[in-house]
Amino acid sequence: MNEPTGLLPREWYRRDVVEVARDLVGRYIRRDQVVLRITEVEAYNGPDDSASHTSKGRTPRNAPMWGPGGHAYVYLCYGIHNMLNVVTGNAEGKAVLIRSAEIIDGEAVVRARRKGLAGPVLLTGPGKLGQALDLSTDWSGHSFFEPGGLEILGGTPARKLLRGARVGIQYARPKDIRARYRFADADSVWVSHRSKLR
Repeated sequence: MNEPTGLLPREWYRRDVVEVARDLVGRYIRRDQVVLRITEVEAYNGPDDSASHTSKGRTPRNAPMWGPGGHAYVYLCYGIHNMLNVVTGNAEGKAVLIRSAEIIDGEAVVRARRKGLAGPVLLTGPGKLGQALDLSTDWSGHSFFEPGGLEILGGTPARKLLRGARVGIQYARPKDIRARYRFADADSVWVSHRSKLR
């Protein structure tokens, strides 16, 4: 098990969204005593990607996605789940959804927030991850590269990645539905919809 290292710098996020997505797998998210290792992500490639929240232009909700990389975009899905995204690039409307993670520290806290569940079911899905970190949309715009609050830390990228189509985007254009923008750690059981990845 790799120990979390320091904060990733601002410039790390200001790259292509797919490059950042691949590189996020194996990094760490820390909020207070909870530390999670990212095991699965999805890239959303800006206004030209019909699956992206920025495909219909700027709104008050998606405003953080139009800002510089290295900030959070948290949105409420179905009025229930808070979904954590990492904004990338330079004000291009692109972000990476954190889909799944595994617990490194703070298991008791995570289990309490997740109603006592145990094992991968705790964190295999973006809504579960948001609940485990006790997130709300108030975190939108938060900086990941400054200490305090919600942080993304270095670590060792996944040795091997699985890749596939994104989940739950049936509303998008066929080419965007088929886009293989979901990445997961091939060596981890903390991955959702694993059978659809290669």
